[in-house]
Amino acid sequence: MAGRAAPAPGALLCALLCAAAAAAGDGPEDNPTPGAFGHVYRGSVNISSERVYAFAYRSEPGQVDAVRVYVNSSSENLQYPVLFVVRQQKGVLSWQVPLIFRGLYQRTYNYQEVSRTLCPSEPTPETSPSEQIIFVDVASMAPFNIAYELLVTRLENFQLETNKAFNFTASPSQPQYFLYKFPQDVDSVIINVVSDAAYPCSVVSVQDIVCPVYDLDHNVEFNGVYQSMTKQAAITVQRKDFPGEQFFVVFVIKPEDYACGGSVPSSIHGNVNRTWNLQRTKNLQVTIVPSIKKSVYVQAMFFSFLSFLSFYLGSVVVAFVHYIRVQRKASAGRLSPEHGSGMMTSSHPISASTPEGSSYGAIDESSSSGARQLSSPERRAPAGSDTDSSVEEESDFDTMPEIESDKNIIRTKVFLYLSDLSRKDRRIVSKKYKIYFWNIITIAVFYALPVIQLVITYQTVVNVTGNQDICYYNFLCAHPLGVLSAFNNILSNVGHMMLGFLFLLIVLRRDILHRRAMEMKDIYTLDYGIPKHFGLFYAMGIALMMEGVLSACYHVCPNYSNFQFDTSFMYMIAGLCMLKLYQTRHPDINASAYSAYASFAVVISLAVLGVVFGKNDMWFWVIFSLIHILGSLALSTQIYYMGRFKIDMGIFRRAVMVLYTDCIQQCSRPMYMDRMVLLIVGNLVNWSFAIFGLVYRPRDFASYILGIFICNLLLYLAFYIIMKLRSSEKLLPIPMFCIVATAVVWAAALYFFFQTLSSWEETPAESREKNRPCILLGFFDDHDVWHFLSAAALFFSFLVLLTLDDDLDTVRRDKIPVF
Repeated sequence: MAGRAAPAPGALLCALLCAAAAAAGDGPEDNPTPGAFGHVYRGSVNISSERVYAFAYRSEPGQVDAVRVYVNSSSENLQYPVLFVVRQQKGVLSWQVPLIFRGLYQRTYNYQEVSRTLCPSEPTPETSPSEQIIFVDVASMAPFNIAYELLVTRLENFQLETNKAFNFTASPSQPQYFLYKFPQDVDSVIINVVSDAAYPCSVVSVQDIVCPVYDLDHNVEFNGVYQSMTKQAAITVQRKDFPGEQFFVVFVIKPEDYACGGSVPSSIHGNVNRTWNLQRTKNLQVTIVPSIKKSVYVQAMFFSFLSFLSFYLGSVVVAFVHYIRVQRKASAGRLSPEHGSGMMTSSHPISASTPEGSSYGAIDESSSSGARQLSSPERRAPAGSDTDSSVEEESDFDTMPEIESDKNIIRTKVFLYLSDLSRKDRRIVSKKYKIYFWNIITIAVFYALPVIQLVITYQTVVNVTGNQDICYYNFLCAHPLGVLSAFNNILSNVGHMMLGFLFLLIVLRRDILHRRAMEMKDIYTLDYGIPKHFGLFYAMGIALMMEGVLSACYHVCPNYSNFQFDTSFMYMIAGLCMLKLYQTRHPDINASAYSAYASFAVVISLAVLGVVFGKNDMWFWVIFSLIHILGSLALSTQIYYMGRFKIDMGIFRRAVMVLYTDCIQQCSRPMYMDRMVLLIVGNLVNWSFAIFGLVYRPRDFASYILGIFICNLLLYLAFYIIMKLRSSEKLLPIPMFCIVATAVVWAAALYFFFQTLSSWEETPAESREKNRPCILLGFFDDHDVWHFLSAAALFFSFLVLLTLDDDLDTVRRDKIPVF
């Protein structure tokens, strides 16, 4: 073979040892003992003696060599431990035996068996092999001999390979770490770590190629990215974060399990210095797989936007088809062109005896004596005066005190019709409901800005500290983009914003057509159909958009502290839907925007208190259950008596009198049977929720309150539809389609919602046990699909409320029952 033969490893070692002996003298403790890899060295040390071992090996060009040192000492004397110092070319590593770990409340755990991987030598650009040497010093300050064992080995499987599982064992005193190099065509990888046993608790860390490597419990958090682990862990690593295109994967076993949700072992309470050796070993398997490519990000974004743009296209098609049909009927003289906005047909004209200035919702002369007062010419408004001025006050229009004195008589009728509850001037009522829209915009701005600032801070802390236990992601499907750790969970919320904006456009179209119809008729309103008030619909659209914004903010760093960001506008959506459903046939007596939003503020405050105190505090659940039950009774009373039952200091005396008169003195049939049935069922449902919460005290208090809202909304909607069909009213094709679509999409959405992928109710390590891979396009997980489907389901739900009573546009209000 051509070229000069490489020197044997012993040649350099002998030369170094001779030089050391000549410089230090002839004492045996000063002469390093030549060491051999794989050989066990036994000896003893004391204050007057120490041992030095020298190990030499040949490093091949371009190869990273790793050496592992195993030591053991039978001594349990903490006053005189055995000290081990390993000297390398560019670093020093030292530890003592027994090795001491500290746990919760300063408990100590001592380990007599320790093994450490030395910081590997860097690959050299030389073409020929290079010699490396390691010195291991063993010493003790003990006045007596302490025995020890030493074993130094070269690691054969130090470098991890892509898509190849590797099994190993670790313990608190025997941490492990391995090297991984990015392949040429891979920009991002996912480190999957699994174990059959949940405990002992462990930590997985990704650190740059620097020495020293932090591989003990007390320092593993000093560098890199890390997360705790029970049975499963996953860390996404990008090539751009490591200039050397390689990194260490470090595995550390913690001395206690409380960080992963376990308890402190009861056997150590009386013996804080108990020796632990192989009692906390854990078998682990690590697999590094390539993550998705950039093209998948592009496909996912196209899919997200195009999926919801199809709703826009469908809405345009429906509107166009409806416009063509209306134009054909209008040309035949059967319909007004504005029927698409919910207007009445020309086959039901206003009778000639109705004055042109007839007030909003006026009933005919046979309905009420007060109705005749409403047709005064003084109430006539010019055409196009539907626009509300910002300076107009209710007192400017409320010139009919007879309405206030007459309403209590009208509302006591056994059979109420819409004309009885739509007697107020439309300008007053319309302005009242527009406040919902403007108030929710104000609330959204003041709520969202601090939230955005806070989650940016959360994400910054995660990126700076590397602590991935702060945020509860689905780490098996968390795709980073820029500074965001889980971009897919944020992108999937685009549906709420796009469909919320589409709903606003649909409502705006109806509002414009409604205004045009009134201008053409040159009257303030018509006596047909449900009164058209769009303020609550606009508020619902804004709430849907804000739900997407705040859900995206929550998923920037989902955790225990900011979960209310994801649920606050859910409460408001459910509440606004109930208010809109009630407003449909009770336009004059619905809650004002101020009282409604104040109620939402109380609910959100209770939700925050429940998250903080609702875990173990019984007193909180007692108080909340009492508030829930009393609130249900008070609201039921208001609904049953149509707002005529005053809630003040005398409410208890009046309630007792009503119970005595109606239930004891003469037990008669309820005057309003339909309302009574609804309220009895509603109170049973709410009391059941209160009892359930008091008994089981669910940890997820925010979802518990949301469940109360949703159940009440579904109950009221079902009652409304049943009563509508019972009153011989029809369901037109569009609302029927929306009802079916709502039911189907909600069923699918809830299926994915209950596929729990993480839980901030548990420790981060326990939460990661629920993590699952992506299921859609290799980019979205089950919760992302929930975001997509729930956005569509809410959109269809809103359309149900918007179109449910379109069949009544040709029916006089004094023929539309109230329920």
